[in-house]
Amino acid sequence: MKKCFAIFSMALTFSLAVMAQSSTNVPFSQYGLSMNTLPVSTPLAESMGGVVFSRAGSNFVNPFNPASYASIQPESFVFDIAMSLQSSRLNEGGQQYKDFAGTLSSITLAFPITSWWKTSAGLLPYSKTEYRTVMTQPIAGTTQNVKTIYDGTGGISQFYWGNAFNVWNDGEGKPSLQAGFNLNYLYGSVARAITYDFVASDTSFFQDTRRQQETRVSNITFDLGLLYRQPLGEKYTLSVGLTCGVPQSLKVDDKALIYTFVTYGSSEYTLDTIFPARGNNSEYESTLRQPLSIGLGLSLERNQRWMVALDAAYSPYSGMKYEEGVETPVFGNSGICYADNYRIAFGGGWIGNPTATRYIGRMGLTGGVHYEKGKLALALASGDWTLDEWGVSLGITFPMRKGRSQLVVTGGYSSFGSNDLLRNDVLSVGLALSSNERWFVKRKYN
Repeated sequence: MKKCFAIFSMALTFSLAVMAQSSTNVPFSQYGLSMNTLPVSTPLAESMGGVVFSRAGSNFVNPFNPASYASIQPESFVFDIAMSLQSSRLNEGGQQYKDFAGTLSSITLAFPITSWWKTSAGLLPYSKTEYRTVMTQPIAGTTQNVKTIYDGTGGISQFYWGNAFNVWNDGEGKPSLQAGFNLNYLYGSVARAITYDFVASDTSFFQDTRRQQETRVSNITFDLGLLYRQPLGEKYTLSVGLTCGVPQSLKVDDKALIYTFVTYGSSEYTLDTIFPARGNNSEYESTLRQPLSIGLGLSLERNQRWMVALDAAYSPYSGMKYEEGVETPVFGNSGICYADNYRIAFGGGWIGNPTATRYIGRMGLTGGVHYEKGKLALALASGDWTLDEWGVSLGITFPMRKGRSQLVVTGGYSSFGSNDLLRNDVLSVGLALSSNERWFVKRKYN
């Protein structure tokens, strides 16, 4: 166990360093507290087009349905680490901006407590905020221009601890029912600012203004999951997965300032400061509301070699709803509104034969497609927009150590947004290593 936790700690440290170094300009991340990119951004989901709710196995960890941990075999320790490389292209009015980044997708582990109780823990990036946009416009009735700078950095991470239980024994040829839950700790901060810079103006008449805010998140959320398997004859198995994100109201800490300043050389000099909270205070509490979210997954396996699967998910709105705790929001009307969110994914393929004599027969080849409606809804001066996402992906599984461990390589393409507003096209490559070792066996010698 000491070796186990040493490996987990080193991988966690390395992964956090990778997360800190990734940087991609995503203008849509300025709304609310950015968008939750899970689960499709992980190689596990991308390998089959975003399908996650009905998937479970003894040699990988699926944190998107906590009931799946019950499939971990006795005397096993499963450790997963996944990375993702993304090449994005922003399209706006015929102009294009390209970017490239690498980030941690997940780091998870799972092992048995008893024959009927399994546990898991891991780290997932919940959301990422990274943008900088500059707009220069003339001031009506003057010869001056104002340069508006929107910038933001930060993100929210999710550390989870999950437990799953075998409700019914999964004997050969018999149906089984598994249940589980995740206890999630969301933590991180998001810093945003808007600067109004009067270009080549006389500072005795025009003063620059900045609105800045930092939101610190430290909250607990819950997820529930069920997984039912029903054999259909000798060759087929039907799996049904159900997940539920528990609706909650969470408190977060905000710190904000609004001030005017002038710049001489490389130095800024503050003139007047406004504290937006009551009592002339810069700190106040705001509210995050996690909606009820429901996920349903169906999959059909043939001889534990072939699989086809379908996922459907619904929530009243995507991600967290941010309600600022001041009468007049620091950034005014942010433009975000909350529309019904739907996601559907379909995937399948050859998942591999661990007993095949040829290595190519033990490899897996899967793929799929996904579509998400209402991932972000905006009420802008140009009109109301509901922005959707669609994508296709492919996964190849390379088994190791006689099939107990595996390496998964994925590739995908997704498109989010609108040609009339802003569209983000992303090419991604994912790499996931699932190590399945026997850790709880005491060797006996004659």
